[in-house]
Amino acid sequence: MTWIELSAISALLLGFYDVAKKVAVRQNAVPIVLLVSVTVGASLWLPFVVWSAASPETLPHRLLRVDTLTWAEHGLLMVKGMLVGTSWTLAFFALKRLPISIASPIRSTSPVWTIAIASLFLGERPNAVQWIGIVIVFVAFWLFSAVGLREGVSFRRDRGVAMMIGATILGALSSIYDKYLLQSIELSPTTVQAWFSIYLVPVTLPMAIWWRLTKREKPVFQWRSAIFAISPLLLAADMVYFTALADPDALVSIVSVVRRCSVVVSFLFGIQALKEANFRPKLVCIVAILCGVAVLAIAR
Repeated sequence: MTWIELSAISALLLGFYDVAKKVAVRQNAVPIVLLVSVTVGASLWLPFVVWSAASPETLPHRLLRVDTLTWAEHGLLMVKGMLVGTSWTLAFFALKRLPISIASPIRSTSPVWTIAIASLFLGERPNAVQWIGIVIVFVAFWLFSAVGLREGVSFRRDRGVAMMIGATILGALSSIYDKYLLQSIELSPTTVQAWFSIYLVPVTLPMAIWWRLTKREKPVFQWRSAIFAISPLLLAADMVYFTALADPDALVSIVSVVRRCSVVVSFLFGIQALKEANFRPKLVCIVAILCGVAVLAIAR
């Protein structure tokens, strides 16, 4: 399976992950939802960390092996956890405030930042046809922003928009950092995923404690099954994503664009399940995204 195909599978799983987040945070206490969801993810990986240290040869599959790290490498993955934890905190709060059919496309603008950073610092140069596909996707994202004005969402004044943009920029930086960890430091995808999932717990814990002590957020915490689906969906999406990015031929700019097409799933959920408005103009944007992805696939 090629890195483009793996990126597409990751996008599908990521779409369901966005849906689970939206269901979990609606009228709910965001810091607690976030802490519970990352704790579930850490709990899924911790047994394999212990198993890999005690008896790695008995693991059922090599993809489940978590390698032993130096203290310096642990520090690098703690930085990854802090970067992702901050991004997720902003994204969860934004997703609570905004319609999912608006929030997800804003999040999908991360390839703009990823390509800029990759071009400046990593020397990546997508070919001419790939640039055409990227531009098509970017135009579609911009149109999504214009549609938001019809729903009373001001992209210059809304706090939810500001938080989602902040989360998006941090997410783009995380994508660049992933390539550094996987290709320069040569950590395995499983090791990166396992340890940064574990480090997310201490990163998100202070916000949850703050919420419990101050109770400044009005909604009380409500247990929902969607909370427990967040981490497993993301773990599956990230496992496929890390595997794609570990391919020496993979371009982080292209992988990120394809991965952002998870917006298709969240769009359909917002329109069908949540009855969000402006179906037709948003559908045009979705078709444009799919066209951009098709161009990327042809140009590989």
